Amino acid sequence: MREALEEARRGLGRTHPNPCVGALVVKDGKVVGRGHHAQAGAAHAEVVALAEAGALSAGADLYTTLEPCDHWGRTPPCSRAILDAGVARVVAASADPNPLVDGKGLARLRTAGVEVWTGVLHAEAEALNRPFFKSMRTGLPYLTLKVAATLDGKLAAASGDSKWVTGEAARAEVHQLRSQVDAVLVGGGTVRQDDPALTARLPDGNGHQPLRVLLDTEGRLPLTARVFQQADPQRTVVVSAEDSSLAAAARLLSTGARVWGVPRASFGLELTAVLRRLVEDGALHVLVEGGARLFASLLAARLPDELVLYLAPKLLGEDGLSWLGPLGLSRMGEALEVAVDEVTRVGSDVRVKARFLWR
Repeated sequence: MREALEEARRGLGRTHPNPCVGALVVKDGKVVGRGHHAQAGAAHAEVVALAEAGALSAGADLYTTLEPCDHWGRTPPCSRAILDAGVARVVAASADPNPLVDGKGLARLRTAGVEVWTGVLHAEAEALNRPFFKSMRTGLPYLTLKVAATLDGKLAAASGDSKWVTGEAARAEVHQLRSQVDAVLVGGGTVRQDDPALTARLPDGNGHQPLRVLLDTEGRLPLTARVFQQADPQRTVVVSAEDSSLAAAARLLSTGARVWGVPRASFGLELTAVLRRLVEDGALHVLVEGGARLFASLLAARLPDELVLYLAPKLLGEDGLSWLGPLGLSRMGEALEVAVDEVTRVGSDVRVKARFLWR
């Protein structure tokens, strides 16, 4: 199963909106076929592995990181391919929460007399596809907060100058991160202050470009912003209040961007409505890149899943701008808790990866 998980990782960032899946066919203790899901519309991992194994699939074991599908989508059902190949046993790391599958694939195999084992390296398999599992179970995307700050937690000097907090190695890594997510989300203040392009700029010039999502309650962002000057304007979405003026929407639409309307909240926009709309549009993993007010609003609503924090060996002092806005907490016992999974040097900076522990 560990080898199957390694196969699955080969599809990271390429299978959207499908999960990454890996599979191995094992006969007499030897791997005779292996495969991974390369991209949406391509053959599923189990089918690729069975094809490589050929006639050796008969009586063999099939290891897969996710329950085989049992429905016709862009490709035929994997459960039937497994039965046609004569596989004797299927070992699946995790069930598939997609309502189109959700136990049906494993049930068909058992009914046909195939021995089925489940739950092998279940936690590792779910971790590989956290956005897929969360969106299927909750209707909300997996949210990663990305922050670049000084050691004393500042994202910019008092003037707003933030070029550059971190070094080249960390900034290059962020472009890789953008290429692996479905959307990048920022508040309007970040667009006005930093004028980011929000694109994934990789050394080879290739890579997936995420959806660029801008929160702009009244639809007043400057049309000269870099995010509106990209070659693929339909990959830019401005989210405004549904009762904002038609003139504001028309102004934004003139750039070629899309405009979504969502309900207002006490301050700004109803963030849960924004996130549900993103899932409806196919964005299962969203990278939030600022600013401080947006970070605080998301955290106050207990919506983020993960924090990727780049810390630069610099200090700006009390007059620097904090990366996180007020949370309204008055006691240490109310502090939000995280589980630190990884601390890594990236050039001259340090990257901290942590998960939020919502009580």
